[in-house]
Amino acid sequence: MSKSGFWHDVKKYRALLLMLAPAVLFFLLFAYVPMAGIVLAFKQYNYSDGIFASPWNGLNNFRFFFESGDAWRVTRNTALYNLAFILVNNLLQIVAAILLFEVAGKWFRKITQSILFLPYFISWVVVGAIAYNMFNYNVGTINVALEWLGFAKIDIYNTASYWPFILVAVTAWKALGYGTIMYLAAITSIDTEMYEAAEIDGANIFQRIFKITIPNLMPTLIILVLLAIGNIFRGDFGMFYNMIGNNSMLFSATDVIDTFVFRSLTTNNEIGMSAAAGFYQSILGFATILLANYAVRKYDKDRALF
Repeated sequence: MSKSGFWHDVKKYRALLLMLAPAVLFFLLFAYVPMAGIVLAFKQYNYSDGIFASPWNGLNNFRFFFESGDAWRVTRNTALYNLAFILVNNLLQIVAAILLFEVAGKWFRKITQSILFLPYFISWVVVGAIAYNMFNYNVGTINVALEWLGFAKIDIYNTASYWPFILVAVTAWKALGYGTIMYLAAITSIDTEMYEAAEIDGANIFQRIFKITIPNLMPTLIILVLLAIGNIFRGDFGMFYNMIGNNSMLFSATDVIDTFVFRSLTTNNEIGMSAAAGFYQSILGFATILLANYAVRKYDKDRALF
């Protein structure tokens, strides 16, 4: 494109470019400019010299991170939690979308959709408070009910094995409405003539779902899974911190890379190691999305992101 052609297009589409400018500035300021801080992963940071003048220390921050014994634990927890979230959330969202689509009552569908969508707007701070009031050993709703029924109390906040199930269930409850709407939109875009033809041919509701609805949902599912896989090594800090806090009794089953980095900064003041762990997390996420996209391209190149 010639220079004159470029500026001609800028002038022609100036209104659209102006509308795009806030998003571009947002990502420049909060995603690209902070990338300069990656140098902290390779430095022995001190406050007097600052980020760029602090002395280099090579790979010592990475060595300290891996030798601390926490690297494998937080990496494993982060990946396994996100895998569980992807599988459980997408399955429940697809099932809910199909059920809502098959429901004949228009008003029932709208009301149910709204009810399912409400938890998405609840802050993790509020969800954490609700969880505390339910699971507290002394005054929690569950333990009060168990005591009233004559059963022994359950010490949930000191038993790590309960929390993978709790966190997966809470995340599924909170994300159900949002994901259901996306899948429901994909279902409603399917050509209705396909359903009519199948019904004329004698296909029952289950045959229509498995032969028409689910195959047509695959492009949407693949895109959403690819986007989720890109963040498979990035934990939801708001969820983990507000649900768990700094309860060291639960770290073995709930500590993820994001909470580890936060705790290293606030408790141990390990700025270099925190930067190294964050850089390690970014490399893992980048490699994972490349591998996932490569696998999809091998299966069907038209459904890959790039």
